[in-house]
Amino acid sequence: MENGSVVDGGSPDQESVGSGTKRSSVSSGKSRNRKEFFYRFVDSEILTAKLEDWFESILEKSAAEKSAFDVPFELIELQKFDYALEGVSFQQLIRMPNAMYGSTSDAVEATAYLAIEDFLHASVKGLWEAFWSEDDPMPFSIACLYNANLKFYQAEKAIANGKLGGLCATGILLNNPRHPHGKWNQILELALLRPDIRSLSMGSDQLPSLSVLVEGDVNKMDFDVKNVYECSAEWIKEHCRVSVSPIDRIWNKLGNANWGDIGALQVLFATFHCIMQFAGMPKHSIEDLAADHGSRLQTRRVERQLGDTRVNGNGLFRFQHRSGSPEIVEVQDESIKVESEGLIMKLDVGSVLWLEDSDQRRGYQIADVLYNGELRYYIASPVEDPGKSLFLFVGSHPSQLEPAWEDMNLWYQVQRQTKILTIMRQKGLSSKYLPQLGASGRIIHPGQCRKPSLGGNCDHPWCGTPILVTSPVGETVADMVSASRFGLDEAIRCCHDCLSALAIASSAGIRHGDIRPENVICVRSGARHPFFVLIGWGHAILEDRDRPAMNLHYSSTYALQEGKLCSASDAESLVYMLYFSCGGPLPDMDSVEGALQWRETSWSRRLIQQKLGDVSTVLKAFADYVDSLCGTPYPIDYDIWLRRLRGNIHDEDHGKEVDTSS
Repeated sequence: MENGSVVDGGSPDQESVGSGTKRSSVSSGKSRNRKEFFYRFVDSEILTAKLEDWFESILEKSAAEKSAFDVPFELIELQKFDYALEGVSFQQLIRMPNAMYGSTSDAVEATAYLAIEDFLHASVKGLWEAFWSEDDPMPFSIACLYNANLKFYQAEKAIANGKLGGLCATGILLNNPRHPHGKWNQILELALLRPDIRSLSMGSDQLPSLSVLVEGDVNKMDFDVKNVYECSAEWIKEHCRVSVSPIDRIWNKLGNANWGDIGALQVLFATFHCIMQFAGMPKHSIEDLAADHGSRLQTRRVERQLGDTRVNGNGLFRFQHRSGSPEIVEVQDESIKVESEGLIMKLDVGSVLWLEDSDQRRGYQIADVLYNGELRYYIASPVEDPGKSLFLFVGSHPSQLEPAWEDMNLWYQVQRQTKILTIMRQKGLSSKYLPQLGASGRIIHPGQCRKPSLGGNCDHPWCGTPILVTSPVGETVADMVSASRFGLDEAIRCCHDCLSALAIASSAGIRHGDIRPENVICVRSGARHPFFVLIGWGHAILEDRDRPAMNLHYSSTYALQEGKLCSASDAESLVYMLYFSCGGPLPDMDSVEGALQWRETSWSRRLIQQKLGDVSTVLKAFADYVDSLCGTPYPIDYDIWLRRLRGNIHDEDHGKEVDTSS
């Protein structure tokens, strides 16, 4: 089974939406043109033929790579989605076709269509009730597409009426009593039954056929009724995004859906995004539901009860095992410890950690242990340079079978941030307002490492644990606010320095996506004047499919509504950070709806501008400017605001210091 979607930026039901309004002759002409275009599109084989050269060129260019196309979802996205689905109960529906409906040779295909219909029904029902509304009726239905007239029918009725041979796909549709056989602009998702899919599922490097790869925005299509297939082919070449997920079994041999396996998870996540295109952002976000993973995990572990305690072979750390379970709980002593939540390593002051970085061994001694409200990290000194201070981040063990929610945050903090800082270095982005990559690699554990020669890790609990080292080191704005050390001068300088970091990053197409007091530090040592550095780049946005961190207090309005960033989103988050850090009341927020309501009220009543105006007129003006750009595609004019902010920074030798923001 393969599924795909075609995105249309218009309304799901153009008829019902526009029934009470007058349309211009231009829009009416476009509508007629589209209908005529699709009316003339009768043979998909012609389109396939016109794309063969393009498809072959893609395969040739990617011959040395493992796959010609990107995967639709990153593994970390699926992992978070899997956590969110832990408490979701999917209906198990198993139907078999009646023997009178078809001959023995058709029985397997008939069973497959019934199974796909049931699977999609259970999927969309479970997702709707879990994320959007448990009380409102599901506004979708499932039906099969009949090739002869391109109408949708219930699988059971189609089989009973002898239409089995003409069924070509199964769709998720918006309910519409006026059109019981479906409309094309009400299709959320199409699943194609491919008899040759089995040959792709056994670790093969083959790709699905060209005829089933397509996804794109049809608003970008040139609807030339005289060149139907040429226009369609050009649209696919220029505007389509083609992605291929790994082929995994969805049903087991007993006919039950493996809801927890990655094959079903890929389809469920695709269906989730399709529902979101029609129904908007869910009432309960993935982050909200996934956040309960830790408590659910802890409940399961408590149910298994504590077992005995013993010391392992090398005596460096202690494991506590539960009866009948291999899970590990937090170590209570020793300088280097391992926690239950996914073999998360804890280091104490004085511990020395060795890192393998580009075939070099680097040693770091822990000088201080810090906590940012979510994760533990460290201040460390290189063994060869004890006077130098660096931030050191320890990731989670990569071979987790059941990683905790905390491990996902660690992945962003270590592996993803390493990727972002490496890209910054490769692009030549250098500024005192940006963190610098000091070292990254894997920990060197005690004893002999027996990892395979072709990669992977040995059975030592530390083997393969990633480490990230960055500079400079400073005090977070969160700590400064707690100690009442964040005043007028600090607020203006913080705004200038963070805006400088955003300007430099945006010049390379990188946006931060997680601005909050814990991700901004004030650096005082080694500088003539204190300055601020924007850290925590693990959630940075590089491309459209990346998603920012979701924070009810600091995320931009657009991020909470759409799950994406607009041009002014980082600046909007910066304004919220300054507002709360300068004494703005921190409201209790327990939902996205509440957070959006607070933003609407605060901006409309100008509460944010008034509070920042008590601190500085330039900060009030900056907040007004950001308010005018929120949710729009217009970019921030960094230069003019950096000049204005710089003019309000009071240094004794103002104007003599070299500015490195550009």
